Amino acid sequence: MLDAALVAVAAFALGIAVTLLAQLIRRQARGSGDLGSDAERATFRTLSLASRAAVHLRGGLEGEGAHRASRYLRTLLGSEAIAVADRGGVVALDGRGDLAPVAARVAARVIETGQRQLLTTRSAGADAPRGPVGGDEGDAPQAVGAPVVANGRVVGAIVTFATRVQAPLVRATTEVAAWCGAQIELGELETSRAALAEAELRALRAQISPHFIYNALSVIASYTSTDAERARDLLLDFADFIRYTLRSQGEFTTLADELTSVHSYVELERARFEERLSVTLRIEPETLATVIPFLSLQPLVENAIRHGLEPRETGGTVVIAARDDGTHTEITVDDDGVGMLPSALRELLTESERTDHIGLRNVDARVRSIYGDDHALVIETNEGAGTMVRMRIPKSQPFNETERASGS
Repeated sequence: MLDAALVAVAAFALGIAVTLLAQLIRRQARGSGDLGSDAERATFRTLSLASRAAVHLRGGLEGEGAHRASRYLRTLLGSEAIAVADRGGVVALDGRGDLAPVAARVAARVIETGQRQLLTTRSAGADAPRGPVGGDEGDAPQAVGAPVVANGRVVGAIVTFATRVQAPLVRATTEVAAWCGAQIELGELETSRAALAEAELRALRAQISPHFIYNALSVIASYTSTDAERARDLLLDFADFIRYTLRSQGEFTTLADELTSVHSYVELERARFEERLSVTLRIEPETLATVIPFLSLQPLVENAIRHGLEPRETGGTVVIAARDDGTHTEITVDDDGVGMLPSALRELLTESERTDHIGLRNVDARVRSIYGDDHALVIETNEGAGTMVRMRIPKSQPFNETERASGS
C-alpha cells in the first residue's frame, strides 16, 4: 500500500512537470517570450529543488548526502538557516554555524517526542546566539522543528530558523520533513529491491549447482575415454556456462550474452539427451541488444528441458524465439513436452514451499518486480500439449542500460 502511494505521489509530481514543460515548449515554439505565469515558474522551481534534494536523501540522513540536501531544502523553504539531524544529533547545518547548539536541542526534543517543536525568542534562553537571522542585530533566532518519519519510526528532524517563525514556515517545514521521510523510505525500498534481486540470483545459482553440475560432469566423464575431443569441447562449454552464471556484473545483461550462455547449457544437455533433444533458434537480429534481467532466459530453457522433455521417452524440441514488437522485445520458449494442468501451473507460481520449477517462478517474480505486474510471464500449457512461456521486455530501459554499460 505504501509503495503504491509513494509511486502515485511521484507520478503526480512528474505529471505536473511534464504538463508545464509542454506548455513552455509550445510557447517558445510560437516565438513567445512568455515563460509562463508566476505560478508555473514557482512550480518548476519547487520541483527542481525537490528533485535535486531527493537524490541525496535516498541514502538516509547521515553522510555527505544530508549536507548537500540541506542546501536545496533551505532554498526550497526560503529560511535563513536549516539543520538536518538524525537520532545521533545534527548531521548538516546550512546558513549559520553558531546555531548548531540550538538546532541540536530542538532536534533532540523533536526526536524524543515525535512532535513538532517551536522555539520562540522568549524560549530560546539567554545563551541562544544573537545576531541577524534575517532580522535586526540583537534578535534571538526562532526555530521550528519537525520529525522525519520513515516506515513508522522517527529517524530524524528538520529544524528551520527565522527571525520570526510564522504559520507558513511551520506548515512548510512539517511538509518538507514528511517528504524527506518518504524519500528515505524510497531509498530503503530500492536497497531492499537490490538485496532481493541478489537473493533471487543466489537461489537460481544454488538450484543450478547440484542438479546440473552433477549431470554435466557425469556426461563429460563418459566421453573422456571414447571421444577426448568431444569431452574437451564440453568441458569448455561447462566452464563458459559456470563463469557466466557466477559473474558479478549486476542484475542485467543483453539478450545476446544470455543466448551465448544458453548455447553452452544446451550443448551440455544435448550430450546427455543425444538425439532426443532438438533446439531451434528464431532470433531477429535487432533484438540481440535488448537489455534483459540476468539469468532470465536460461532458467526458462532449463525448465522446458527438465520438466517438459525429460519425462518423455522420445524427448522433443525446444524453440527459442525473439522478435521486435514495437516498444518491446517478445521472447518465447516453446516446447512440445508433457505440459501440465493449468491448475498445477497456478500452484507452482504461488506456492513458495515447492522446490521444483523454482527457475520459472523466480523469473516471473523478478520481471514483475522490475517492470510491473503487466509484464508477468504469459504461460500456455496443458497436459500432453507442451508449454509456451512468453516474456515481454521493454526496449527502453535507460537505467538498466547504464548499469549494463558500467558492468561490461
